[in-house]
This record gives sequence, C-alpha cells and structure tokens, in this order.
Amino acid sequence: MSEAPATDSWNDRIIAEFRANGGYVSWSSEEDFAAGRPIPPRVPGFDEQGMPLILVHHIGAKTGRQRISPLFYQPVGDGWAIFGTYGGSPRHPVWYHNLMANPQATVEVGTERVPVVARLARGAERERLWAKEVALVPKFAEFEAASGRQVPVVVLERHPRND
Repeated sequence: MSEAPATDSWNDRIIAEFRANGGYVSWSSEEDFAAGRPIPPRVPGFDEQGMPLILVHHIGAKTGRQRISPLFYQPVGDGWAIFGTYGGSPRHPVWYHNLMANPQATVEVGTERVPVVARLARGAERERLWAKEVALVPKFAEFEAASGRQVPVVVLERHPRND
C-alpha cells in the first residue's frame, strides 16, 4: 500500500472526528501511537477535550484538486497562523506549497467555515508567532532543528468573497 492512501485514511478519520466534536480531536492514546496515529500529542495546558485543530481546504498546486489538511493553529487577530513543521522533514509540507501557489482557501474552525487568504509571515511577525507556538508546543522546536530548514509560518486572514 502506498503512503498517500494511509495518510488520506488518517486525515479522513481526523476530519470526521473534528466535525463530530465541534473542532476538537481527542488526544492520541498509546494504542493510537502504536497504530500510526501520531497526532495530536498531549500538550500541557489543554484539557481532556483535546487540542483544537483547524481544517484548511486548499487547491493542489500541481493537480488543481481540492485538499483538506487538519493542522494545529494559533489565533492571530481575526485570523489564524499555521506552522509547516511536517514532523521534522527536510521538505515543506504539500499544503504549504499549495497555499503559496493558490492563497485563496477556506478553513473550518470550530463549527464555522471561513474564506481566507494565506500569506507567509516574515521577519518580526514570524519570530513572534513562532516563539509563541514553540512555548505552547515545544516539540515544534525539535521539528525545526531536525528539519534543517526554517519552518514556515502561514497566516490565514479572513477574506470576504462571493463564491
């Protein structure tokens, strides 16, 4: 079996749980880790409900196909920041490339569906958002160190559009 179907199946389970629980996905148990469900890890400061995730709907840069990625997020003003850790991989995640090529997207946060425009955070803004996220999820600093690259921080800003 190829990696893509396994990833798609995992994402499908996370997306279904997200939608069934108003934007939350339960913590991974030891059995989940053993079965290949590595996220979400337990993060200090979050209750038993789990950590809230955001579903980012994006268009494939090469395929033009609609994709959905469940991601950790940080509220930023009236929008959200997401982090391209890709588990410490030396490559950026596919969703990052897709959003840079096609910045108009939609997110599901909680029970709300919102049109957004993605932009790369740079300089002091990136450093501030990254430092706050690493303080919350120290594992992200390990991912960045292991990757040998600067993890991109993408800001998703609300964008009214008439689709």
